[in-house]
Parts: sequence; C-alpha cells; structure tokens
Amino acid sequence: MVYRFGPEHPETYVPHAYPEHTVDLGEVVMNYAVAGPENAQPLLLIPGQTESWWGYEEAMKRLDKSFRLYAVDLRGQGRTTRTPSRYTFDNMGADLVRFCQAVIKRPVITCGLSSGGVLSAWLSAYAPPGVVRASFYEDPPLFGCEQRPACGHGQHASLVSLIFGAFAKHLGDQWSVGDWAGFVDAVKKMPPVLAARPYGDEPPQTLKEYDPEWGRACVEGTISGSCDHERMLSRVKVPVLMTHHFRAPGLVNGKFLGAISDDQAARVGELINAAGQRYDYQSHPMMGHFMHGQDPDLYAKVVTEWVATLP
Repeated sequence: MVYRFGPEHPETYVPHAYPEHTVDLGEVVMNYAVAGPENAQPLLLIPGQTESWWGYEEAMKRLDKSFRLYAVDLRGQGRTTRTPSRYTFDNMGADLVRFCQAVIKRPVITCGLSSGGVLSAWLSAYAPPGVVRASFYEDPPLFGCEQRPACGHGQHASLVSLIFGAFAKHLGDQWSVGDWAGFVDAVKKMPPVLAARPYGDEPPQTLKEYDPEWGRACVEGTISGSCDHERMLSRVKVPVLMTHHFRAPGLVNGKFLGAISDDQAARVGELINAAGQRYDYQSHPMMGHFMHGQDPDLYAKVVTEWVATLP
C-alpha cells in the first residue's frame, strides 16, 4: 500500500486537547497551540524532529497554571507549511523569531527538544535583542548533527542517521514515495537497538504529520550547512539550561547512540561561559530522548525550578 500524508490531505490530522491557531509568517503559515494565563511568563515549546506541537500536551497540562505556553509546529511538521529544499536551522530560526515578534510580543523563554534544542540554541544566539530571556536545550544534538563538527562525532557517525536515511528512501520528500512496508523492512535489518523499535502496520500519527525531507536534509547536511554550532554557541546572549539524556558509553555497531556526547556537552558549556553567559547542566542518563513526553512531571519540575532561579 502506498501512503500519502500532509496538509493537502486533511485526513492526516486528528484533534487534540488544546485549540490550534495559525499565523502567516510570510514563507510559512505556522500552526500552534496556546495555553496558560496571558500575563504569565511565556514559554516557547519547540518540538524535535518527527514531533508536532502536541508532543508537549502532557507537559503543558502541568505547566499551564504557571506559564503562558506557545507550542509550535515547525515548517514541515504538523499543520505548518511544507517548504521543499528549504529545511535549514537558519530558516526555521527566522520563522521562530517572526513568530515571537508577531504572536508573543514580549521576552520569551525558549524550550526545545533535539532539533528543537538546536533551534533553542539558535534563538539564544541570533534572536534580536529583547526577544529571548533565557533558553532551555533539551537533549540537543549540538555538534552531532553537523557534517564536520568542531567537537566529537558528526551526523554520519550517529546511529539515528540510519533511520533518517530510511525516511528519505522509503517515505520520500513530502511522502512522495510512501512505501511504509519497505521502511519497516529496512528498520528490521538495522542494528538491534533500532530494529527493536515497535513500528506497526501503518505509520504512527507523528510520522503522518512529518515531511520526510527533514530526514534527507539531516543525512545530506543541508539542515545545518550554514549554521556552524561552535560559532553559534560562542554568540549566546542569555542564560542557558541543558539537560543531557541517555548516551551509550561506547560505540554501537561503530556509531554513537544518543543525541550528544559528554565531550560535546562540556564544549557547549565552555563556549557559553566564554560568551559571558550562565550555563546550567543536568545529566539524566536514564532518561530517554523525549523527557517532556516520557516523564512530563520531571520535565515540569526541571523547567519550573530553573526559571525560578533566573534574574
């Protein structure tokens, strides 16, 4: 069976716990949800790759009494516009700056997971003055999603690159191939830690809402080609918290398993401190990649306690 998903196929989407809104940012129409008191400190929740805004739903239920929450769909994910050949951190960071200026309109704390954590770092470095107050990087692949990183392993040395490559080959840009059975078969032939993933007979909702060109952009390096992470981190202008989750102590089938290594995390801190900014680091080695989805109580506790310490 050949599958087709995306904004041109309305049956792709399902309702969620919070109402959704859109804002025209020029190149993209961005979809988002908002919750919490209007006068509370705003948090911008930035999903990781293959995740739509509603991946934050359970965490939002624990935070919406204390914060004004804005959870977004990035370009190419959820209900936000697909942009073929335009998936880069620089473009997505600029989308988020425009969103903050058009919708939030006051200093925000950015909270991003994985690729969204890289975008949280991008905003902490490159957003105009007054847009960002502080930034939380949730298990981000800093350096690790570059082709030629200044520190540690790069994209091709990461085990997850095998999954991204399978997205590109079997699902295709904008679901133009749609061979789900071929994708599942390809995963079964991968190293055991990946082959054990419980993919079913049809794509999960998260992947239905995802443009697989994201995966190709990661494997080919175009997503971060113009965004040097060492240069970016040396320009951070606000306080930062980074949580660091599971990482294998050694290589798995010759590749790194995790988002960011210990050496890379240490380098992140060195660069942010050298830029004159506060860097708080928390190691959660037993936590999976998606803290906000896997343990929303812990996520809410980490965010709330850290925000309370900000000047």
